[in-house]
Amino acid sequence: MIATIIGTGLIGGSLAITLKEKGVAERIIGVDQNEAHLQRALDLNIIDEKATLDEAMLRSDLVILAIPVDALLKALPAIMDKVRPNQVIMDVGSTKEKILQLVAGHPNRGRFVAAHPMAGTEYSGPDAAVRNLFVHKTMVLCDVKNSDEDALELVENMVDQLQMRTVYMNGEEHDLHTAYVSHISHITSFALALTVLKKEKESGRIFELASGGFESTVRLAKSSPDMWVPIFKHNRNNVLDVLDEHISQLQQMKSLLEEEDYDAFYKLIQKSNKIRKILK
Repeated sequence: MIATIIGTGLIGGSLAITLKEKGVAERIIGVDQNEAHLQRALDLNIIDEKATLDEAMLRSDLVILAIPVDALLKALPAIMDKVRPNQVIMDVGSTKEKILQLVAGHPNRGRFVAAHPMAGTEYSGPDAAVRNLFVHKTMVLCDVKNSDEDALELVENMVDQLQMRTVYMNGEEHDLHTAYVSHISHITSFALALTVLKKEKESGRIFELASGGFESTVRLAKSSPDMWVPIFKHNRNNVLDVLDEHISQLQQMKSLLEEEDYDAFYKLIQKSNKIRKILK
């Protein structure tokens, strides 16, 4: 199988590495508007060759879109128009509802599989691509009833080769749940980084005390705005909903401290410890 990866950054590059190593794809074609990224992916042997989108579409069995959601929404209609009968188009975007609305009713809709690998790091670009990024992580497949059986089977087999767990959802469910388990983590980390940077200007020595706990809490703030602003934009309502709840929880903690009600604060932290049932 020949696979085309559109977007040779962290996710696209990591997929390319794994698909080659597992023998899922015999050859990887890279497509990227960023010529420097494309050349770097070639130099690192992440891809076997680079090509234009039209050239790659003519030669590949599987086309994976691993680009920011804004760019994906612009590129997808033309790609769906050009897809061949036995070709599979797959996206790995972090939001799904608008993508699925875009392809709904398209005559080639069956050749499209909507996917989201719940994996990543705070780094971006081809140099961020790593082996085994997806092992034991979750791949969400959305609205699979609208994908052709053979297209879905190809992607499901690929997910098995990646050693991932498969979860099936509709687009609305996906966007709601990712707002709570992924998007809020990033927006909170961005806010915390801004808070600390502001206080560092005033106090001057905060970063001398930064250690493992701080680093693990704020590391997501190193994530690319090119990726995350489109995610917040296209999942705006769900992100606002989870932000309202998060701000409410913060306000409750602030009030308890102001009132010096440490017994209630203790019980609140005890309640939060139940997250262990989810994160073991």
